[in-house]
Amino acid sequence: MRIAVVGAGPAGLYLSILVRKRFPDAQITVYERNRADDTFGFGVVFSDATLDIFERYDPESYARITEEFAYWDDIAIHVKGEVHRIGGNGFCGCARATLLTILQERARALGVEMIFQTEVDAEDFDDHDLVVVADGINSAYRQRHSEHFGTSVDLRPNRFVWMGSTRPLDAFTFLFRETEWGPFIAHAYQYERGRSTWVFETDPDTFERAGLGGLDEAGSAAFMCQVFADFLGEHEVLTNRSIWRQFPMIRNARWVRGNRVLLGDAKATAHFSIGSGTKLAMEDAIALYEALVAEAEVPAALTRFEKGRREEVEKIQHAADVSLVWFEHVARYLDFEPVQFAFGAMTRAKAITYDNLRLRAPGFVARMDRAFAEGVRKQGFDVPLDEPAAPMFQPLRLREMVVPNRVAMSPMCLYSAQDGVPNDFHLVHYGSRAIGGPGLMFTEMTCVARDARITPGCAGLWNDEQEAAWARIVDFVHAQSATNFCLQLGHAGRKGATKLMWEGIDRPLEAGGWEVMSASSLPYFPDSTVPREMNRADMDTVITDFVLATERAERAGFDMLELHCAHGYLLASFLSPLTNHRTDAYGGNIENRLRFPLEVFIAMRAAWPAHKPMSVRVSATDWAEGGLTPEDSVAIASAFREAGVDLVDVSTGQTATVSRPLYGRMFQTPFAERIRNEAGTATMCVGNITTPDQINTILAAGRADIVALGRPHLSDPGFTLRAAAWYGAKDIHCPPQYAPGKDQVFRNSVRDRADLEDLKARGRPKTRAELRSPAATVAS
Repeated sequence: MRIAVVGAGPAGLYLSILVRKRFPDAQITVYERNRADDTFGFGVVFSDATLDIFERYDPESYARITEEFAYWDDIAIHVKGEVHRIGGNGFCGCARATLLTILQERARALGVEMIFQTEVDAEDFDDHDLVVVADGINSAYRQRHSEHFGTSVDLRPNRFVWMGSTRPLDAFTFLFRETEWGPFIAHAYQYERGRSTWVFETDPDTFERAGLGGLDEAGSAAFMCQVFADFLGEHEVLTNRSIWRQFPMIRNARWVRGNRVLLGDAKATAHFSIGSGTKLAMEDAIALYEALVAEAEVPAALTRFEKGRREEVEKIQHAADVSLVWFEHVARYLDFEPVQFAFGAMTRAKAITYDNLRLRAPGFVARMDRAFAEGVRKQGFDVPLDEPAAPMFQPLRLREMVVPNRVAMSPMCLYSAQDGVPNDFHLVHYGSRAIGGPGLMFTEMTCVARDARITPGCAGLWNDEQEAAWARIVDFVHAQSATNFCLQLGHAGRKGATKLMWEGIDRPLEAGGWEVMSASSLPYFPDSTVPREMNRADMDTVITDFVLATERAERAGFDMLELHCAHGYLLASFLSPLTNHRTDAYGGNIENRLRFPLEVFIAMRAAWPAHKPMSVRVSATDWAEGGLTPEDSVAIASAFREAGVDLVDVSTGQTATVSRPLYGRMFQTPFAERIRNEAGTATMCVGNITTPDQINTILAAGRADIVALGRPHLSDPGFTLRAAAWYGAKDIHCPPQYAPGKDQVFRNSVRDRADLEDLKARGRPKTRAELRSPAATVAS
């Protein structure tokens, strides 16, 4: 093989090393525009797990790298005069120049040719078998062929600058400072004796107020010395082409063009807040090497590389996206108690969780639990502080309703009613889940009129028979459990007159349908029933239907009421610009689009007892261009809060068929977090939340006040009871008929948890920092 590598960064060099080792006859030439000893920035950082990979693939370069690295085990978070240290992380840092020198020497020893101070064009190597384009973020080849690669560049708003310092560090250090201009953040770590990397970051408004755009390198360094003077002391801040920039999140739909392949930052970037840029590049090199080994021909190898590597890269980029957004909005959290702020910082990217931290840093989580319990005490609850319950088993007050724990069962349509009347299936479904112990349980969307149904199987509350059937279920729930029962009321709008979910979700009925209406005359699918655009008389009728259903809900004995304004149903169709094309007072800006949903809510609130809470379900984003913006969702939540809502149930999407959600664990939680901390209202989050660990993580980090789960409750009616046993929350209610089962699961959980934590502790390899002598782990 003849291989040309454009760019002598870690990706190109490491690939050359691996390929040359395996294929000694390969002719590999690396071209670099800079000199061999040029480097920009200061240090690079790897986790122990990444070093383990390097050890497997090239022990020789691994040995050199580990000789040069500085090791540490802790993350230290400095905020509001407090320092929280969390151990068990296993990081190491090395000067970028040192890493490049090691890789250059190793490549040269293997016979790789390297040509520096030479500008080449990746188009120039048609006589080569493979051309590796590893020329960084500003790759000329990728930019030239951006349409082929499907390049997207998301230039993030925060400003950052790479600098260095002589300040020694013994932990990966985050420092947060509130100043007269706004918040500043420092990401810092030691990479060699007497040298540490410092990435300073701030939001664009603070950057402008501080006048940083008008300062040169020396001026910026002096300014940051001033901001972090209490920590830096007499240590200077160093510069090396330290220019304030915005971070570009680069993604490419394709990585291969002919026999040319993008690698490293040319292919994809990941934000520095998860320390993965160099890791991503070198692991790209490993994946491409493995593909070249597995396939006899280069085209097949490149296909294998892209297909096999893409999922992992996208996972890392997703984690980086979540992490960088946390730092972009750090001002939201600066009013938190320092320990909760630190917990949020540790868990921002979802890889680290409550249980994970409890195993590695039990003292830190104990402080978090106490701080959470202290917040609950301020709400008037006499909860213990010395041995507080886990966050999910702390109570919450909504008006006069006390929710005994923070677990909710989501509203989930069952499509099993007859003429809107819930039956024995509903009694068993809701009754068994209530006995399982959630603090709050929601009905499926219950429709306020016959023509308000989604499907013929939807439950309703527009006549006496339905009211009596719901009262029977409510009475059972109240008699046999401590679960609060919330009725969700809604109107299907343009998504009505459709088939049962398992017969074709959202597909129009072939027979037996009914007229539908919406904010505008726009069908959901092109072949869906075309809705009638609502007029004032229609609006008045709908308001009356909701009020009558509200009065029936009170007579049936429900504890709480929720108005459904999400998922593209009638009221949601007014809120979203994708479905509201009106030109009257109910269309246009967000204030006008809110008008009718608020009219409905205000009328319901007036008919609902003042001591009972109400919630509203919203879609915080349409996941589509031209749809609801994050600012819209905060405005919507704020308007409902001012109208008297007690809880915002934050969902997303399902508004239009053009929606393209970004699914993943807890994928909707960031929207609940933003609404909670910007609109100042209690929120409930939903969406691919499956474990008690995730619930505790969300609550402890201040991302929501209640966590709702749907499918986990379908498969396990005792989900909350089992979680209570796992965390030792003995006060959870259980009917006497089931008490022996409760006793058994609590006894077993004590042993099972101890066994699992012991197994995890024994199975966790010691970090390299732990394995080194104490003297070697102390920075000097």
